[in-house]
Amino acid sequence: MNFEAIQHIPMSQQAHGMDPNHVVFRLRAGRDDLKHCTLFYADRACRLTPVIFSSVEMQVEAQDEWFDYFQVILESPYKRICYYFELDDGTQKLLYYGDFFTDHRVDDRSEYYQLPFNHPADIAAPPAWAQDAVVYNIFPDSFATGRRFISGKSSEKEWNGQITRGKLGGTLRGVIENLDYIQELGATCIYMNPIFAAGEYHKYDLLDYHHIDPCFGTDEDFRQLVNDCHARGMRVIIDGVFNHVGWNFFAFDDVVRNGENSKYKNWFYHLQFPVERPEDPETYPTYECFGYERMMPKTNTCNPEVQDYFCEVGRYWVREFDIDGWRLDVASEINDGFWRAFRQAVKEEKAECILIGEVWETAQHWLNGDIFDSTMNYDFRKHCRRFFAEQSIDAAEFDARVTNMRMRYKLPGLYGQLNLLDSHDVSRFYSLCEKDLARMQLAVLFQMTFTGIPSVFYGDERGIYGLQEAEYRHEMTWSQEPPALADFYKKAMHLRTEHPALCRGSYHTIKAEKKNGLYGYERTDGKEKITVFLNNQSAAAEIPPINGKMLWQQGYEEKNNSLAPMGFAVFTQEV
Repeated sequence: MNFEAIQHIPMSQQAHGMDPNHVVFRLRAGRDDLKHCTLFYADRACRLTPVIFSSVEMQVEAQDEWFDYFQVILESPYKRICYYFELDDGTQKLLYYGDFFTDHRVDDRSEYYQLPFNHPADIAAPPAWAQDAVVYNIFPDSFATGRRFISGKSSEKEWNGQITRGKLGGTLRGVIENLDYIQELGATCIYMNPIFAAGEYHKYDLLDYHHIDPCFGTDEDFRQLVNDCHARGMRVIIDGVFNHVGWNFFAFDDVVRNGENSKYKNWFYHLQFPVERPEDPETYPTYECFGYERMMPKTNTCNPEVQDYFCEVGRYWVREFDIDGWRLDVASEINDGFWRAFRQAVKEEKAECILIGEVWETAQHWLNGDIFDSTMNYDFRKHCRRFFAEQSIDAAEFDARVTNMRMRYKLPGLYGQLNLLDSHDVSRFYSLCEKDLARMQLAVLFQMTFTGIPSVFYGDERGIYGLQEAEYRHEMTWSQEPPALADFYKKAMHLRTEHPALCRGSYHTIKAEKKNGLYGYERTDGKEKITVFLNNQSAAAEIPPINGKMLWQQGYEEKNNSLAPMGFAVFTQEV
């Protein structure tokens, strides 16, 4: 038995509640090492000694190059559980509990692994609606001025004595007049990058958190946008920028003018007086910033006054405009205490309001049910880039990365991850594919059939490309005929929304071999199993026979059960 590979961490992604009656248990073991892994569980408050254990066989839920990941979703009659594992490699059988291997049980129940209480408040589950969502991410300045139109013209407006700027002419009215386009595409939710009053076109340098930027429209325009979305059954998520403000924000401006006498001096970090706004963009400012961006001083979110101010902002837009979620900028650089307070404030207004953190790295820390419901899954983009766009890894390595991505999170949180191929901060995925339609299509199909919430950046469906900021924030190409990619996006997005198994079903890999680009997997709920094969390579590939109905295919030959190079097949069958 490969003892070094065995791992179980209680009260983590390896032992957690899914709901008040179901608990997920996982154990990691060496690849192909164990023949059987059995969970033994009991009521830790049982009045008998020794406690009475029941058992259930665990199954290999996923594999990577080094490990098997055993899992069981236990429908438990107990709220308080003590448990251990029986490990069998075919020649040796051992018990595993308390992080030790042994050949016998003990009477003292406290020596076993513990799930002290499966408390509903601790279950890390995103709002129910989010699991079924398909998100369309709009960069407001770049999307639309009116119906199927963007002016491409810059603008300047005055806001309380400050100048706000637009670059390409996008407005909230333009979003309203194109909601039919977004909905027909297959999106059920829009997420907009910042829309509050701010200096530059991107609106990440905030001036006023309580009003819409005049370059984009008015507060009433936004109210109409939310109401129109809700009338269509669509949700609205907006961007919250609380890590930093613009350097003309009232509190920072007061610090610049009044120095150490400013009542806002503790709203910011590492101020050196007198505080000056450096004109030279290459100058390092004498205050903490977002990165070293001098125009975006970092806020001190440990300060109770700052916390109260931003928590009220969070409440305000939910209470007054009925938004459905916040995407939270630079979330990993803000203290946990602030986020817990922000969560409580927002959830008190609307329990189903989703909180999505911008976390580029592994995000377990923020997804335990007390901070965020979801994070932006940049690892999804990274792995898709390697496999689909660059074709620099084979199906086995891709699946290993997918497995790592799945097993690192509690199961309910996995269904809430925001899976993106690109965003306003990174190169367009179509550019990474070198404008190769087949590679892009396979990535999009995977995005729409994988576990989590797919997020489409505006214009991806119209083939917008670009490696640099000015390119990937290009204005929407309304004046051009939609390319074939647009029809593909529409079909893939509707495929997801029409099949609940793709939103809520389990995920199981069925084909992923070394030195091969054929990747196959299943999504299964209680009614339907959907099987997907993606042949991401220049050679044809034979796929296993599937007893089901064909939903969609390109390059599939039924007589020899094969897929053409860069082909795909999607099957459905009742379960």
